[in-house]
Amino acid sequence: MADAMTRHAETRQAVVAQNTANSDTPGYRARDVIPFSELVEGGAPGIGLRKTRAAHLNGSDAGGTAILREDRNGASEPNGNSVSVELEMLKAVAVKRQHDQALAVYRSGLTLMRTATGRR
Repeated sequence: MADAMTRHAETRQAVVAQNTANSDTPGYRARDVIPFSELVEGGAPGIGLRKTRAAHLNGSDAGGTAILREDRNGASEPNGNSVSVELEMLKAVAVKRQHDQALAVYRSGLTLMRTATGRR
């Protein structure tokens, strides 16, 4: 779970950085990543079991799962750009929190394993 949450935060941080970098590009449409809770619950389209080998049954290919979507929160500028730097800053803070939460889950699991093996 911690690994999946970390990878999701990494992907979202890259999208937020790309949006911020293109904040003055005419016609650029802001993008965002499907929330992690939707991915875990299976509510995202095209997200399901993955196969890592051709011999595995009933799974989709490991790559090519689209979790990006157009962000419709920002109003469009006259030049067609829909990036709001303020919203992107708020998203960056949310990504930082998500990454910290994933790190806390990982540390908790590590502490549990150390306790179980008798080492502190």
